[in-house]
Amino acid sequence: MRYFTVLFLSLFTTILLAQETSVKGTIVNSNTLTPIWNVNIVNTNKVKGAISDAKGNFEINADLNDVLLVSCLGFQSIEIKVTNDWLKNQNTRIKLTEKAYALEEIVIPPYELTGYLEVDSKLIPERENYWYSIAGLTKRYEGGENSPNAFNRVIGSLFNPADALYNFFGKKPKELKKLKELRNDEKLRGILQNRYDRQTIYLMFGINEKELNEILSRCNYSESFMKTANDLQILDAINGCYEEYKVLKKS
Repeated sequence: MRYFTVLFLSLFTTILLAQETSVKGTIVNSNTLTPIWNVNIVNTNKVKGAISDAKGNFEINADLNDVLLVSCLGFQSIEIKVTNDWLKNQNTRIKLTEKAYALEEIVIPPYELTGYLEVDSKLIPERENYWYSIAGLTKRYEGGENSPNAFNRVIGSLFNPADALYNFFGKKPKELKKLKELRNDEKLRGILQNRYDRQTIYLMFGINEKELNEILSRCNYSESFMKTANDLQILDAINGCYEEYKVLKKS
């Protein structure tokens, strides 16, 4: 009986330790102290996401010293570190400050249009990005605008053994693991699908704008894609590029 009790307590303790810890919070407006709903909360250490409800409340998996990125349209984003007090009290109030917006001047290109669609469609220049396919791979590669060396850039990057993308992830295995875990959290994917500022990417993977642009350039994505894609498209592009690079490296 004593042996059974000890075994039971041991198993119970193991289960408790294996459970993920979480923190709760309430997001409010720093001026009015009213709850803010639909706020994005991203745990950049665990690659987890959460969204505040109508009362501003949220709950997210987090451990001590994890960094949470809290952001919402119209408010300034903030980074918060999980503390012992927060883990013990389980709830905290987080204040977001509204952004002050200034209208920017809009410049209209000097196109003299006639009003006739067939004529005007020929007056406005078009920019077209060219794509290339490689036998054995399902993904196409974007070579940017048409130029004599566009295809050579694609091939050169893919088969370069000193590729910057491989070197980057080879030195940061934890970041590569985060990239793979991103597929498993649908809530986080939904959050990133509506973000375009790259702030989450920089914080999550410990890179800056220059390094991110270098990675995307090595993956042969155009400047147009870099500027217009949402954060989820950027991360999926990097992940797909790396996976196919490994296939080529093994061949």
